Amino acid sequence: MEQRIVRIGEPSVTAKIFGAADMNVKLIEDAFKVTVYNRSSGIDGEDALLVSGESEDGVGAAARAISCLARMAARSDVLGEQTVIYVINMVRDGREGELEAFDENCICLTSRGKPIKPKTIGQRQYVDAIKKNTIILGTGPAGTGKTFLAVAMAVKALRDKQVNRIILTRPAIEAGEKLGYLPGDLQSKIDPYLRPLYDALFEMMGAENYQRNLEKQIVEVAPLAYMRGRTLDDAFIILDEAQNATFEQMKMFLTRLGNNSKAVVTGDLTQTDLPRGQKSGLWSAVKILDGIEGIAIHNFTDRDVVRHKLVQKIILAYDKFEREAAKRDNERGKAKYRRPDKAKE
Repeated sequence: MEQRIVRIGEPSVTAKIFGAADMNVKLIEDAFKVTVYNRSSGIDGEDALLVSGESEDGVGAAARAISCLARMAARSDVLGEQTVIYVINMVRDGREGELEAFDENCICLTSRGKPIKPKTIGQRQYVDAIKKNTIILGTGPAGTGKTFLAVAMAVKALRDKQVNRIILTRPAIEAGEKLGYLPGDLQSKIDPYLRPLYDALFEMMGAENYQRNLEKQIVEVAPLAYMRGRTLDDAFIILDEAQNATFEQMKMFLTRLGNNSKAVVTGDLTQTDLPRGQKSGLWSAVKILDGIEGIAIHNFTDRDVVRHKLVQKIILAYDKFEREAAKRDNERGKAKYRRPDKAKE
């Protein structure tokens, strides 16, 4: 029987590692085939956990995962199920050392005082890319925090007086549905398309501050079509759902950039709502702009999904289905155009 003791420190950290109804520890035990015991105040008055199991590799991996979670919990992070699963996967891949590179400083605080921090390595790299570059193209599946982190960085830039205003925009295209004419004035008609951006801003600023900044034109939320002909100076600009922008719209948007401005373009290339046969402007931009200094392209993966754990499984299932469908189509195409064998003489 192999055993390993992991020093934790404060009892509050131990409680976060165990989680509600010990669910976090159960995930670790199932993943590495070990048993975890709480040895409260067992070593020099500090909390410690005892990891026990048949396999030395399993015990060692579980101990490393617990150490990573302890560092996160010590920074007052809430250790949710998705975070624990992410750490387990990183340890399995031998990449737990990358978790130590997390910056302890949060991006900003929400209106309720909650710190906003990257939760995965991919998110950390995305935030760093936004800091270091003028234009950032962030692509990847739903739930990876592309829009939310971009809005957080925009609010931080505004609070730090790096920019004078925030401009949020997205193409006004329905997700595969024809909703027809919407009632009300112009703002009422475009609100449904821009609701995800409103939600992110409300979370960061609070409804009252958001409304005040909107009236002062410090914050602007508008459809992509309204960007034509403008020069956007001293602004942090976010183009969301950019996979639904056409080639011409993307070129138009990127050339609106003015002095002392930063632009973040986000989208999921697997969820394009453009008419069949029309190529996404985001897809073209990723190909055309790759390698240009001052422009960063960051690709999220399913590992960066921070929504419900089922979102990650759904993404993987769809990816598998689409790969198999493409393979079948390719095989049918080869069979269709394969020349028949010559008849034997």
